[in-house]
Amino acid sequence: MRSVLTALAKAISQLPDPAVLRVLAKTALVTALVFIGMGCGLYWALIWIGTSFSVSTGGWVEAVAAALLALVMGWLLFRVLALAVLQLFADEIVVAVEARHYPDAAQRAKALPFHRDVANSLRSAGRALLFNALALPVAAALFFTAIGPAVVFLLVNAVLLGRELTDMAWLRHDDFAAGGQAAGHPVSGFERALLGGAIAVLMLVPFINLLAPIIGAAAGTHLTLAGLAQREEETRGLA
Repeated sequence: MRSVLTALAKAISQLPDPAVLRVLAKTALVTALVFIGMGCGLYWALIWIGTSFSVSTGGWVEAVAAALLALVMGWLLFRVLALAVLQLFADEIVVAVEARHYPDAAQRAKALPFHRDVANSLRSAGRALLFNALALPVAAALFFTAIGPAVVFLLVNAVLLGRELTDMAWLRHDDFAAGGQAAGHPVSGFERALLGGAIAVLMLVPFINLLAPIIGAAAGTHLTLAGLAQREEETRGLA
């Protein structure tokens, strides 16, 4: 647990870094554009439905309904959307952390091409939607326990987030590409779940949820690179 708290503290302390602020601005802009596009799409869909049933309201009812639906969908899908958008710029967060705290690792890292970032983003969103959909029946069965559904989704998203946030850094290093998978993830499953759980909770807090993915990506980088460094030391010790 101490390693996760240390990683989170280091991540928060680096928020004023210009490189981190640039990623925050870009992810916020792209996320906002997606929400706006979602609202526009819903508006025109409602207009089309009204026209099909010969119902005319002048467009203002559809506009209000589309805005409300977009807000609800945005709240429900924010975690999926925010992480998918962040994946597009994940390298920049990892590079900023490497440059400040792990210069040796930065020299060995390999930048991922943009198409890999897009593919990772789509896989991340797909996994999140799939596992949350699979968790839905369990959450529904626990609906009358009041807290049960929240606990189910928190656990599912803790595991998902923990993996995504640490893989952002792991993918950049030869350890992953050249046999790293066989050696196992450099961050334990317990640590990944703790990190994912902490970020999942932060994503529930208004305004803080805008910073949560950035904090998570930076903290995940700290955990991953520290794990890789420890693995290298152990390997040298056995040599």
